[in-house]
Amino acid sequence: MVLSVLVVDDEPNIRKTLGIALETEGHRVTAVGNPKDALVEANSRYFDLALVDLRLGSESGLDLIEKLLGLCPWIKCIVITAYASIDTAVEAMRRGAFDYLPKPFTNDQVSVMVGKVFEVRTLEQKVAALQERLKEFVPEAIIESRSPAMQRALAMARQVADSEATILIRGESGTGKTILAHAIHSWSGRSLKPFGTVSCPSLSAELLESELFGHAKGSFTGASRDYPGRIAACEGGTLFLDEIGDLPLSIQAKLLRVLQERAYERLGDLKTRKADLRIIAATNIDLESAISAGRFREDLFYRLNVVEITIPSLRERREDIIPLADGLLAFFARQNHRQALGFSDDACEALRNYDWPGNVRELRNSIERSVLLCKDSQVGVHHLPLKLKPLEHEPEAGDLVTMEELERTHIRRVLAASKSIEEACRILGMDSVTFWRKRKKYGL
Repeated sequence: MVLSVLVVDDEPNIRKTLGIALETEGHRVTAVGNPKDALVEANSRYFDLALVDLRLGSESGLDLIEKLLGLCPWIKCIVITAYASIDTAVEAMRRGAFDYLPKPFTNDQVSVMVGKVFEVRTLEQKVAALQERLKEFVPEAIIESRSPAMQRALAMARQVADSEATILIRGESGTGKTILAHAIHSWSGRSLKPFGTVSCPSLSAELLESELFGHAKGSFTGASRDYPGRIAACEGGTLFLDEIGDLPLSIQAKLLRVLQERAYERLGDLKTRKADLRIIAATNIDLESAISAGRFREDLFYRLNVVEITIPSLRERREDIIPLADGLLAFFARQNHRQALGFSDDACEALRNYDWPGNVRELRNSIERSVLLCKDSQVGVHHLPLKLKPLEHEPEAGDLVTMEELERTHIRRVLAASKSIEEACRILGMDSVTFWRKRKKYGL
């Protein structure tokens, strides 16, 4: 891990000595001689460590520490001074300093101190990454597959993971786009840095802009404090933008600037900040159609679509259904303190033959339900949702059947052939509400 270090000392020789020592160890160093310049730097980028002189001309380094922590809550401040005393050490710690280094100091002492910060920052980022993954934890890992189409998608993901390329993941809802984005991050050189997720349809345009870019205190009603935003929180790591097709046009231009210039401003703040992160986006809609309709910027599309990875639907990789189901069954059995369970032959057949319009997410929910209902040693077809059970008879050409049965069969066939719910609605000529009611009515 390379640390980004801010050195604040009014003595040029000290700045030069510290800069050489830290850069020799591979860290990125910015050196300034006064608090004003230090705050300018901290406003435009994020630092892991600040080495701050206690006396900076007529100003106090202790006051600067509080301001730096306000801008970068995770920064570790080490006070350096020739006026070492117990009182100043205690006051520095009270103000939020990480440690205390008296002058004169050797390069070895600096190296040891920076090594401590290195260890702490590495652990903090690992914990943050684990917490993010635990919040979204799902057992249906997709990093292995028997499907040639899925194997090609995973091979491409591994190949480009360690690059800085922006990646666009396409696939129907529930196919596992978020899981693949996590996997790409874990395979990359940014794996020890944060991974953050923003769901584009989940917030209003104003709140989404604040969530992404951050805001200054008082920039809108309810903004009672500064908020750094997800771009800042993912500094050095990866930001995953889920359902990018729903990103409002008003924000698309700002995201384009982040991709092109690695720069942005918070809401209510004119200061330009630098963004060091990798962006992975995902969509389940046809972005080309959205461009034609004027809902999505063409220039942003090309910036996002440097590498395109398409995850096939579950019905397109039926060879993965039973292995995924077995893994989910074991997971939910453990979670519910059950002994190991298996599937009966008829349950396996029902799982294989169903079209899974909700993909892996629907499979997960079905298996969890079956574990809760099953009191035997095997999950049978009667433990599965009704819609998974084989039809007693599907009407063929020439059969005399009711209109409802014809409609049910037609909707099921369209679902199986469509790439998304949106496409199915378009083919059937239904709005999404009507389509949802029909699926509920017919158990599809």
